[in-house]
Amino acid sequence: MKLKINIVDAFTDTPFKGNSAAVIITEAWLDDDLMQSIAMENSLSETAFLVKGLNDVYHIRWFSPLTEIDFCGHATLASAFVLFQSNPKLQQVVLQADAVGAMTIIKTADGLIEMDFPNRAPSNIEQIPVELLNGLSIRPKQVLKNQQAYFAVYDSEQDVLNVKQNTTLIKQLAPLDVVVTARSGAEDYDFISRYFWPANGGDEDPVTGSIHTGLAPYWAEQLHKTKLVAYQASSRGGTLYCTVSAERVIIAGRAVQYLEGLIEV
Repeated sequence: MKLKINIVDAFTDTPFKGNSAAVIITEAWLDDDLMQSIAMENSLSETAFLVKGLNDVYHIRWFSPLTEIDFCGHATLASAFVLFQSNPKLQQVVLQADAVGAMTIIKTADGLIEMDFPNRAPSNIEQIPVELLNGLSIRPKQVLKNQQAYFAVYDSEQDVLNVKQNTTLIKQLAPLDVVVTARSGAEDYDFISRYFWPANGGDEDPVTGSIHTGLAPYWAEQLHKTKLVAYQASSRGGTLYCTVSAERVIIAGRAVQYLEGLIEV
């Protein structure tokens, strides 16, 4: 069986930057084990699988090389990019996922792709796991948590750039991952982050759209603004444009095509 595959660099306008995702659209769901095997073979942060449902709604599932993921922002951006590229007249698509419900995605006139996600702001925790404190080389000033990850907040951008993880300890926090973040020292960005996820996908994710549904509300409250520009400071790097409301977070970014081809399974 031959399947069409697209690989897209998300949250960037430059090839080989941002975060790469594979996108595969089929008429019906493939077997779960096959989807996981394809994601493992692709060896990208995520492979997104889409099936078109009623009323032109696409159902989406995301697989890292290790496991199925409940929610992935950059592969959602990559998927919307593929759908918009296949139909240039299309201005809006709706994707449906079990964990986050319906996601309306809009292509703007200036080329941004805007994704409408639930607001998943983190909350303070009473006791910080020892694995987190010992698993980060620099002690954070504050730790919060949402349904996806622990949020380690630092005083300075340099701490975020310098911190190292002990993957053995951070992995013990599963099913949660760890995001480290600080206010940005650059004029172009409001805050920066890095994302460690050894239990679910890899040592460090290049750009993580889903975690910004928690980061953006946190920094919106800290900085007293609802529109923010974020930079994920991985080796590849990526820029995210965030708009926060009480119930929703708009995450926007750009994407570029890397590969279009066929796989045989």
